[in-house]
Amino acid sequence: MNNLSAMSQSYYEKNASAHEAASRRSIWVSVVANSCLSIAQLMAGLFSDSQGLIADGIHSLSDLVADFVVLLAAYYSKKSPDDDHNYGHLRYENLASMILGGLLLGVGIGMIWAAAYKLQAPNTIQRVHIISLWVALSALVVKESLFRYIMAIAKRVRSSMLVANAWHARSDAASSLVVAIGIGGNLLGFPLLDPIAALLVGFMISKMGWSFLSGAMRDLTDHAATEEQIAGISAEILATPGVSGFHELKTRKSGDMILADVHLEIDGSLTVTEGHEIAHQVWINVMARHPVLHLMTHVDPVAPKQA
Repeated sequence: MNNLSAMSQSYYEKNASAHEAASRRSIWVSVVANSCLSIAQLMAGLFSDSQGLIADGIHSLSDLVADFVVLLAAYYSKKSPDDDHNYGHLRYENLASMILGGLLLGVGIGMIWAAAYKLQAPNTIQRVHIISLWVALSALVVKESLFRYIMAIAKRVRSSMLVANAWHARSDAASSLVVAIGIGGNLLGFPLLDPIAALLVGFMISKMGWSFLSGAMRDLTDHAATEEQIAGISAEILATPGVSGFHELKTRKSGDMILADVHLEIDGSLTVTEGHEIAHQVWINVMARHPVLHLMTHVDPVAPKQA
């Protein structure tokens, strides 16, 4: 079958539209915030000679690239199924999460390298200007607020891509906190704390990047749905009148939706039409109440249960 049924298509398009609108709105807010932050951090970092603040500014700059990656993924993932993509384009979200993870990992490793080089020559570390502390604290407030805003939207539309972007913002907030502590230590007469802060930020970003990268790779290699999701689908199947049992329930992720296959155990004394109607009702119930993009059912006739 080249296209999903009308019911499945309608459900898919309705959710895809809401998902894309929410994603686009949150991303543009992030773009504006990260544009202002990266400019302020880099200028203040260069002016005050704070390696930690410069590293944080580069991090914010990388966020801009990440925002546009997510924006493109949100645009393409909302497209309806077609002849070339029978199950839709939702895996663009998984691809975006993988790119985000790779970007974070690369930025983190670069920060670690730069900070380690600086620590090898402590005599080159200078006292920073107090303006860098105010910029770092301001960045902390903005990034934490951005995290809470994006995460609220991600939970509402159930988007793993937006969850990844939200935690990206939270990692920024954590890095700004570490940078602020490092700058404060430098101002108090402990100059090594600034590059140490940059080093810690690098490790934090690298860890977060690897987490997103590995998670996206699992989904792109047909990782199964969560145990909770599988349990919910199983209960829905068994609750359908006429279903005696089921076996070989298989699931795989496509974006934030699920593709599933199942063998239904139905009374073998029923007619083909009656068995088909029961299987169709299972399909309707599961598709309507769970994040399932498509459910393939196969009817296995079994002996009727004795009263």
